[in-house]
Amino acid sequence: MSVSTRKVLKFSLLTLLFFGLIVAWLGFGERGFIHLYRMEKERQTHLDRIQNLEQENRELLEEIQRLREDVAYMESLGRRELGLVKDGEVLYRFAKERDLAPPAPPGRSKEP
Repeated sequence: MSVSTRKVLKFSLLTLLFFGLIVAWLGFGERGFIHLYRMEKERQTHLDRIQNLEQENRELLEEIQRLREDVAYMESLGRRELGLVKDGEVLYRFAKERDLAPPAPPGRSKEP
């Protein structure tokens, strides 16, 4: 190997090392591309949450408006959630089938 080939090789290796260090610093550094990617992902999560909360807020404002203006809606809500009845009405409650004991098979008595 001649002297000029060694110098070129040495210069190439130093340049490659220098650029390698710069790329590593840009990628993995304190404010590198990986950090930037994580921050963008977190930002998108927060934006989605904000959008969901704004939608929920709009729905709640619409319900407040309905409760203020719509008497029939208020009455149905009271009946559904609080079990309220009008004067003179009778409320019947039936047990669900799964809450009842299964009937005994026909032809068999319970006592021996």
